[in-house]
Amino acid sequence: MNSQLIEKFEQQFHTSPAFLVRAPGRVNLIGEHTDYNDGFVLPMAIERTVHLPLRPRHDRRVIVHSLVYGETAEFSLDNLQKGKGWLEYIKGSAWAMQEEGWTLSGWDGLLTGDIPLGAGLSSSAAVEVAAIRAFAAVSDLAPDPVKIARLGQKAENRWVGVNCGIMDQMASSASRADHALFLDCRSLEYQHIPLPPGVAIAILDTSTRRGLVHSAYNERRSQCEAAARFFGVRALRDVDEAGFRSRADALDGVTRRRARHIITENERVLRAIDSMRRGDPVTLGYLLDTSHASLRDDFEVSNDALNMIVEIARRQPGCYGARMTGAGFGGCAVALVEQDRGPEFEAALAGQFLQTTGLQPAIYITQAAEGAGTVCLTL
Repeated sequence: MNSQLIEKFEQQFHTSPAFLVRAPGRVNLIGEHTDYNDGFVLPMAIERTVHLPLRPRHDRRVIVHSLVYGETAEFSLDNLQKGKGWLEYIKGSAWAMQEEGWTLSGWDGLLTGDIPLGAGLSSSAAVEVAAIRAFAAVSDLAPDPVKIARLGQKAENRWVGVNCGIMDQMASSASRADHALFLDCRSLEYQHIPLPPGVAIAILDTSTRRGLVHSAYNERRSQCEAAARFFGVRALRDVDEAGFRSRADALDGVTRRRARHIITENERVLRAIDSMRRGDPVTLGYLLDTSHASLRDDFEVSNDALNMIVEIARRQPGCYGARMTGAGFGGCAVALVEQDRGPEFEAALAGQFLQTTGLQPAIYITQAAEGAGTVCLTL
């Protein structure tokens, strides 16, 4: 893979790259919609990545050729202006770094990757993390993983215009192989939690895409904020299940359901961590199942395709549990499966889902991968 990338870089730029940056996508095991409620999430990096071989320039221009889109684009670090398309994630990363007062150098780069676009696996966050690492490499800077994630989120929020939390960038930046990343979205403190032995994660792409997610996301966020005001707290993270039950009847039905999901989901994340530390995939699978029910019934962000692929996944031998993952209304589910049964699980699920829905799913069996890294090729 790396030798092919280097060869393609040399064909494009007629010189050899000095650095190779990689940044993975992510899947969230459990902890959905809790991030913007100052809560807990448990994502992991996946074995699908963005790769970026690059070489420093002697000026402040950035020239990037995208193998995915088959086009070359460029910009000047001295004249950053918003546009549209894939380059904005790189341009926004440069803007965020310069806003912090860092002096950046330009580079030539070849951008490629195998993270499915639009599937909720954070291809955009991976590009941002890779771009920040690229600028750091050529500019002799050394931001830590949390700083990289903050810069990526800033680029996404204030340049690209997507009001995301920081989970995606943190998972891409700070993950460790064979571990999930337990992240406190208020303090940004994180821990690496080992996955139970003998399991794999199956990402189940329904081949449906999120049509109503933006308006629904904003609506759910407002409903959660209203519930927090009702309980007199900064965010729903500060309400436990007992406190919720004591006053829940005074909430209207919709707001009560939204709050119940967030509060119980935070508890599920903490229980998931405990089950992983004990090497207990059965309890972890049960928590995935109950998370999906909460997202479907209380938060109401699932859809028919997600519900069906979760139901079919649970029927397969060796599946401990499954749930939708991501913002909802389409995209992916995630399942915890016995590692040795991965190929059997994949074949059976794909056939049954196609027969039932007429949709061809994409299924990715993955282990928890290492977070982003930079290799110097000139040593």
